Order: sequence, then C-alpha cells, then structure tokens
Amino acid sequence: MAGRWIEHWEPEDETFWRGTGERTARRNLWFSVLSEHVGFSVWSLWSVMVLFMGPEYGIDPAGKFFLISTATLVGAIVRVPYTFAVARFGGRNWTVFSAVSLLVPTGAAFVVTEPGTSYTTFLVVAALTGIGGGNFASSMTNINAFFPLRQKGWALGLNAGGGNIGVPVVQLVGLLVIGTAGAAHPRIVLGVYVPLIVVAALCAAFRMDNLRPVTNDTGAARQAVREPHTWILAVLYVGTFGSFIGYSFAFGLVLQAQFGRTPLEAASLTFIGPLLGSLVRPVGGRLADRYGGARITLGNFAAMAAATGVVVHASGTGSWALFLSGFIALFALSGLGNGSTFKMIPAVFHAKGTAQGLRGEEAAAYGRRLSGAAMGLIGAVGALGGLAINLAFRQSFQTSGTGTAAFWSFLAFYAVCFGLTWAVYLRRAAAVPARPQLSAVP
Repeated sequence: MAGRWIEHWEPEDETFWRGTGERTARRNLWFSVLSEHVGFSVWSLWSVMVLFMGPEYGIDPAGKFFLISTATLVGAIVRVPYTFAVARFGGRNWTVFSAVSLLVPTGAAFVVTEPGTSYTTFLVVAALTGIGGGNFASSMTNINAFFPLRQKGWALGLNAGGGNIGVPVVQLVGLLVIGTAGAAHPRIVLGVYVPLIVVAALCAAFRMDNLRPVTNDTGAARQAVREPHTWILAVLYVGTFGSFIGYSFAFGLVLQAQFGRTPLEAASLTFIGPLLGSLVRPVGGRLADRYGGARITLGNFAAMAAATGVVVHASGTGSWALFLSGFIALFALSGLGNGSTFKMIPAVFHAKGTAQGLRGEEAAAYGRRLSGAAMGLIGAVGALGGLAINLAFRQSFQTSGTGTAAFWSFLAFYAVCFGLTWAVYLRRAAAVPARPQLSAVP
C-alpha cells in the first residue's frame, strides 16, 4: 500500500464491485466529503466575515458584494486545473495537498481582519479563499472515477451535498461567534477552522486511495471543449449551482442591505437556505437516477422561476416573511437541481457513446472519459454563475437600493434554462433525429 495506489479498478464489473470495489469506493467517498466540506467553508468564509465588518471598516454594501465576488471568481477559475490534478498527482495525494493549502487563506484572513486594513488587502485575502472552491472539482472528478454509472447520481450528489454543507456550517459558526462574543471578534471563526483543516488533511492521507487507471486525457479534454453538450450542461449548471453559491454568499448581505437586519439577525437566518440546499442535493441525484436527470431538472427550473417570482413580488412590496420564504425555497430548489444536473453529465455522454454504436463497457468507458473531462469545465462555468449573481446584486443595490432588478434577471435566466432542457434533452425523438437516444437517457 506504499503511496496507496490502486492498480486495477473496474466498477462496472459486478463481481469486482461486490467483492472489493464498493467498500473501497465508499471509504474514499466519506473522506472526500470531509475535505470538500472544509474547502467549501473556506471558500464561503467572506460571506461570514462581511457580517462582522461594521461602519468602522468603511466598506459600503456594494463594496462588500464585490469582496465576495472576488472569492467566487477565483474559486471558479481554479476548478479547471484542480480537475486535471487528480490524474496527474492521484486523488488521495491531491486531496491532502488541497486541504493543507487552505491554511494559507485562513491564516491570511486571521492576520488582516481588523478595522484600518485597506480594501485592496481585503480583496487579495478574499481572492485567496477561492482555492477552497477548487476542492469541489478535484473531489467530484475523483469520486466520479470510483463509482459505476448506475450509482453516480447518488455518489456525486452525496459528495457534493456534503461539501456544500460547508457553507451553512461556517455561517453557523459565525452566528455562534456573533451571538456569544459579539461582532468585534471575527478571528474566532478563523481559529475554529485551522484544526479542522489539519484533520481533513490527515484523514485523506491515511484513509484515501489513488487510482492508477485514472489518467489525464488531453484528447478527451479537447473533445469535451468542442462538444456542444458540455456548454449546454454548463449553462444549466450556472442556473443551479451558480444560484446556490451566489445566493449563499449574498444572502446575509441582502438581508442587511434591503431589510436593515443587524449582523446577529442576518447571521441567525443566513445558514438556513444553504443548509437546505445542501441537504437536498443528494435527493436530486437519487431522483435523477430513478426518473432521469433531464425530467427532474426541467421541473426544478420551473419551480425556481416561480419562487423567484414570489421574491420579486415580496421585494417590491417589502413583505419580509414572503421574501424570506421565497428566498429559502430558491436555495432548496437550487440544491435539488445541482444533484439532477450533475447526474446528467455522465448520462449524456454515455448516451452519446451509445448513439455512436458503442455497447456495454465500451459505451461506459466512453462516457467516463468525456464526462470526467467535462466536469471541471462545467463546474468552473457553474461557479462563474455565482459571480454573476453577486455582481448583479452589487449593481442592483448600487443603482436602486434593492435587489429587485437582480431577481428579475435571475427569473429570465431560469426561463432560458427551462427552454434549453426541454429542447435539447426532452423533446420527442422524432423532433431531434440527429440525437435520437439523448431524448430519453438523461
């Protein structure tokens, strides 16, 4: 077990899977979840830190939205190299490294977070936390290789959902600190995460494995970039994951800026939406396994548009209870859609292999090859959706003092995603003769 490299891995082989594969895959899944969980907490750290930044910091709401946008942007960009790092260095090895590297942004934030620090310094430190967003891409690519196609929806949903819970957890930690020590002590939040980062790194080192059969395929990467389905799925993932991470970062600030809530009041509510969105993500994956990812995703976008309509109405009328209900519903639906949309990725590429005449393990291998290459790109573009949401809120509050205009733009985008899902993946086969299999598989 030197270096913990596994030389042989065939999850689609039932005998292998029942004998040793499933047990090993599940062990790697649990510790992958832990590392990704801490990564998400660090990535979303500034959604909490801005709640501690009162008037003495001299940063207005627009400046705070731009601060968290910086973390979102870097988190999206690093997802691409993190995807390829798994094959280059090994899933276990990269998980250890990526966990240890989280000490850098956490330590930097501990040093600089105090009144009098320049806004530029805060921007740089917020950007550093973006590396926590990269953990998602490497973790999902790694776990995708461990599980057979029939269980990918559940496994990827659980992996991502457990990671996503890092967002509400860090917000709960912030709430506890504000509620007990007060808003003048943000460094306590950072002190909590240093030992957690160390634990995640040690668990990965001693309990995870590298898969030797997983290799970087530059040909697959180039093919995935040229494949229209990669970009269509990326747009859909902007609508689901982009919404989840964008709303998670912005929720507390919206409550403060639009409804005048205090840091304690905002912190006491901020975690609820991300928590629900994280918990239902595996449900979205499981439903997609059973009923098809495209069907669940289509219904989900319709529901997200309806919930956004409720938020627009509440924002215009100033109805606090209705606004909160609609916003939390958006979180839950974005989490459900995260699971179903990500399930579509391997299913779509497996169906494409079948459409080209491949069968059995050949079709499965083709699907794994292209979906593995596409996941990092799709995840990166999806995270950029979070950046767009934060910037839309910044512009909306800067021009009108409310988030209403931003929500109108989100509603229009969900309508586009609904139309794309139906047109590409759910129209009757006769209407899309060029891709007959795709209408039924995802």
